[in-house]
Amino acid sequence: MEDMFRLVDCEEMFSKRCIWVNGPVIVGAGPSGLATAACLKEQGVPFMVLERAECIASLWQKRTYDRLKLHLPKHFCQLPNFPFPQHFPQYPSKNQFIDYLQSYARHFDINPRFNQCVQSARYDEISGLWRVKTVATCGSVKNEFEYICRWLVVATGENAECVMPEIEGLGEFKGDVIHACEYKCGERFKGKKVLVVGCGNSGMELSLDLSNHNASPSIVVRSSVHVLPREVFGKSTFELATLMLQWLPLWVVDKILLVLAWLVLGNIDRFGLKRPSEGPLLWKNTKGKTPVLDIGTLEKIRSGDIKVVPAIKRLNEGCVELVNGEKQDVDAVVLATGYRSNVPSWLQEGEFLSENGFPNGWKGNVGVYAVGFTRRGLSGASFDAIKIAGDIGQLWKQETKQKKHRTIACHRRCISQF
Repeated sequence: MEDMFRLVDCEEMFSKRCIWVNGPVIVGAGPSGLATAACLKEQGVPFMVLERAECIASLWQKRTYDRLKLHLPKHFCQLPNFPFPQHFPQYPSKNQFIDYLQSYARHFDINPRFNQCVQSARYDEISGLWRVKTVATCGSVKNEFEYICRWLVVATGENAECVMPEIEGLGEFKGDVIHACEYKCGERFKGKKVLVVGCGNSGMELSLDLSNHNASPSIVVRSSVHVLPREVFGKSTFELATLMLQWLPLWVVDKILLVLAWLVLGNIDRFGLKRPSEGPLLWKNTKGKTPVLDIGTLEKIRSGDIKVVPAIKRLNEGCVELVNGEKQDVDAVVLATGYRSNVPSWLQEGEFLSENGFPNGWKGNVGVYAVGFTRRGLSGASFDAIKIAGDIGQLWKQETKQKKHRTIACHRRCISQF
């Protein structure tokens, strides 16, 4: 009898609903998802946006440090059909960018369904429809939903889950260990010796922030890295590269960028920062690694306020042993080791999705699309969104004109959203 009551309680806590979406389902309410939704609205196509957090752009709102600014000029980062306010600076701050995204959602009347964690998305070959299962938690009650749709847009981005490296002795270390997603400000580390693991843009900028708050940071550089000035003679380095690529081959632009970097930054090899054999643009295209845009970290490295150290051999209770045999006392470790996509854990689609993400770009074969996975930042996501909305819009108009009723293969009653 007791087991029966437990079963009843479990069934009461877990309710199920099936919802028909008369248009695409967009998974993710970050910049990529918002851009796609806005472009679909311009096409007159209805849609549903699902977001696992309780807010839009949760990565920006919850997992970024306070001093963060856009690394590229704002006109390269704005979403389709809605420019940044004119009074915003050339490189908007984190809070300014969040305000911009919230204004974007209001302007296009985009209202995501929040707290919807996608468990699986699979294509039903019999019906020709996508079935997207989510779980929403509200207090002690869990609600399971299944969204049935003709098209699926994956907009969760490449930075959905933290990458936690395996470091020998990490469990024995007695100091604070946090991932960069938990880092907000260097104030809490004042006077401490902090080891920053990772030398990408985040690792470099966190080291700078720690130094500015009177901490003593050391940054781990395990392999080669390209460091470029954010601006050259008052002009954005990225903008210069974009302009040159219109007239010159990539290898020539790479050579020019390296010469400019040497003129502005000098020889950085002597600080333990060795450049890859490939040029910065080729390096990004082939390895997917973004060059670091320096905003002051190199000056701190030159002065000795930030130390560059080689790879970690192991951590002990209060110190780190490096591969060169050197040992350093450490009070805290910040893991600026990046993020990865979580799409392979829920998208059941083998042809479009691979271990390297979406190698075929923005469009799959069975009504599935991907936006923001081309490693081209916000400008790439905007380009994808425009292409996806145009493609779905054309199909939508064709199918609407045909006025054919589609039979839905669903094992339970569906509720239409439109």
